[in-house]
Amino acid sequence: MLLRLYKYHGAGNDFLLADNREGRLSLPTEQIRHLCDRHTGFGADGLMLLESSGTQAFRMLFYNPDGSHGMMCGNGGRCIVSFAVDLGVVPAEGMITFEAPDGPHKAGILPVAESVGASASTQRIIRLKMKDVAGLRVWPDEQSCFLDTGARHLVRFVQDLAGYPVFSEGGVLRHDPRFAPEGTNVDFVELLKEDGGNLLAVRTFEKGVEDETLACGTGIVASAIAAYSFGLLGRGGNDGEVSCKVRTAIAELSVGFKAAPETLPFSASDVWLTGPAVFIGTVEIML
Repeated sequence: MLLRLYKYHGAGNDFLLADNREGRLSLPTEQIRHLCDRHTGFGADGLMLLESSGTQAFRMLFYNPDGSHGMMCGNGGRCIVSFAVDLGVVPAEGMITFEAPDGPHKAGILPVAESVGASASTQRIIRLKMKDVAGLRVWPDEQSCFLDTGARHLVRFVQDLAGYPVFSEGGVLRHDPRFAPEGTNVDFVELLKEDGGNLLAVRTFEKGVEDETLACGTGIVASAIAAYSFGLLGRGGNDGEVSCKVRTAIAELSVGFKAAPETLPFSASDVWLTGPAVFIGTVEIML
């Protein structure tokens, strides 16, 4: 069987995607690991299948490079929406809804004119609605908190993020007994003084990848919500709306959400992540 894979990236977080609307493709764990391996395969931070849905535009299945699955991926969500446009599954502009591991997600496909520096054939800007967040665990003495934004994240605020040992520290915290047995992704965040103070820099150690990635969508969202919960971000108005920009290794994304009144447990709704989805190319392999 000839398998055609399409490669996309969202802010440097790269993925292999396949069209499985006919439901004939079933990839074993070892095959996924091989395809995502950067030395013996094509290399990627994850693999996704676009499948038919009985209720929404399509269904997204996401796999980590180690073959694990069942979690949401924010950058992957934007990429699979762009993939669906390229396949003709959804229109090139407007709002759509698709199924994901953590439930349905809305996505807004911005007009090409708003996709600054992009052509329709290579890059789009996608606005992706993420799951509501209910509750978080805070460790003030560690400047850390834990929350679920479609994937599990420990967010830690640090100084001098550029020089921070993300790989070594992230590798330890990813296996912290507090988050056993599933483990957690780990985001290291620094508040920057630019853009009126509502600008974060984020670096993420991803479980399943077991390394730092150039960006992590659910981690970007987790970092923004955590920053607000620590009082580092202000609201934009009386409706509880919070917005900020997040800088990763090669891109800048934006996060917006509505924070509930100052009561416990903390919750955030109407959560949106906006950023690029870039088509890289195609590869073929005989299975």
